[in-house]
Amino acid sequence: VPLKPGRSLMDWIRLTKSGKDLSGLKGRLIEVTEDELSKHNKKEDCWICIRGFVYNVTPYMEYHPGGEDELMKAAGTDGTDLFDQVHRWVNYESMLKECLVGRMAVKPIAAPKGGLLHILIFLQQIPEVQIVVYKYIFFSLLYFLFYSYDWFQTDSLITIVIYTKQKDMNAELVIVDCQDKQLRGEIIMDDHSYLIGVDLDHAVSEDVTVNIAEKVGKVEIILNKKENIHWKTLGQPQEGHNTFIKRTDRGLFYRKCKLVSKTEVTHDTKLFCLMLPKGTHLCVPTGQHVYLKQIIAGTEVVKPYTPVLPFLPLDFQEPPCHDGVHIYLMIKIYSHGLFTQALDHLQIGDYISVSNPEGNFKKSQVQTSEDLLLLAGGTGFTPMVKLLNFALTEVSCLRTVKLIFFNKTEEDILWRNQLEQLALKDGRFEVQFILSQPSKDWVGKQGKISSSLLSEFVKRSRKDSKVLICICGPAPFTEQGVQYLKDLGYSQEEIHAFTA
Repeated sequence: VPLKPGRSLMDWIRLTKSGKDLSGLKGRLIEVTEDELSKHNKKEDCWICIRGFVYNVTPYMEYHPGGEDELMKAAGTDGTDLFDQVHRWVNYESMLKECLVGRMAVKPIAAPKGGLLHILIFLQQIPEVQIVVYKYIFFSLLYFLFYSYDWFQTDSLITIVIYTKQKDMNAELVIVDCQDKQLRGEIIMDDHSYLIGVDLDHAVSEDVTVNIAEKVGKVEIILNKKENIHWKTLGQPQEGHNTFIKRTDRGLFYRKCKLVSKTEVTHDTKLFCLMLPKGTHLCVPTGQHVYLKQIIAGTEVVKPYTPVLPFLPLDFQEPPCHDGVHIYLMIKIYSHGLFTQALDHLQIGDYISVSNPEGNFKKSQVQTSEDLLLLAGGTGFTPMVKLLNFALTEVSCLRTVKLIFFNKTEEDILWRNQLEQLALKDGRFEVQFILSQPSKDWVGKQGKISSSLLSEFVKRSRKDSKVLICICGPAPFTEQGVQYLKDLGYSQEEIHAFTA
């Protein structure tokens, strides 16, 4: 929402460093009962609990980019689930540290008797501050049903083998980071993940090899010893090692990536090329995003971005070969944007922290569709890049692929020439540009997203064809677009909104 003057992120950071008492307790930390928390449920007196910690968010109300109403949804309650749904990636500990009131008081609960069913019922009764611990234990036990690992060595190699028992295992589901004798390997299975985290017994080289036997679900992580000596152990386990838990409980993991190039796309948008560290194996799946993290004025600031391709391929004879080394991000630089200005001031060779991929988009949604309709507003075009490439390269059942691209002016259209060339090259693809602030010379469509505009362009190729409509852009664009599509008779299952 539009914020009042003097209510930017930078203004909030300055306020937190001003020495002003933002918690209202003059530096004291207290234990907060559920009853006490519930009393602080007004805009002028608002406390919220996140993961067992209580914050007085009253002073933050006018600085919240999502507006006061969004914060008030969790006023006087445990807002952990709501927070995770909207922006789990935000580092609230850093942003709200001066607003900390204290911890939630823990209510004792008698341990259950009986079998697994009693344990599940028991878990449902535990307050959020405790349930994280019990979930961790419970899912750590569950992983034995799905995962196990082993390791062996030769004179020069260490091989770690993970038996996932998961069919269709592929490179996008395996994330490995090995730097400074620290190994972290994560295997993704829907909304859960299995983790190996070890402080290695001896040094290894930066080169890491990942082999995947897709049909049987076996993953091999191969490390090169720096010295040809016999290892007695693989190393010391890190926190979370050998566990199988929900990804939202796992938290985000970052690695430092080097900026290797920065090129202009439009007057205010640039293509950033980041290089992954040598010991990292990471492939960002189609439709998923990463988070960039920067320290700005002593505060961690995090923003989501969807990786794109370095260009839009026009030859779709075979799937593109991604080098697995670079991540490309198309980023609009806002003149008053604290984060994007910091990105724009990065020099070639500088580093920025990049998270593991996040997102709930599944390729299978496209693979079962006959019509793919993409609605993009501005840089909401970014998730459409890989999606277009995947659809036109690997999905043979698609009859039509249409991009309806909303922008303010002609100068704002990202990769216009490439998109027009693609439409000429592939008969299945059509692109329609719609401008809200066109020049007098513009002969194309104009306006903002509306039910009437969508009814003109969003159509099935046949009466009964299976359709998938993907939409991405600023939050109001996406929210309004989804509602217009529903009004036009499209079901929730036929619509995928990209949000972060």
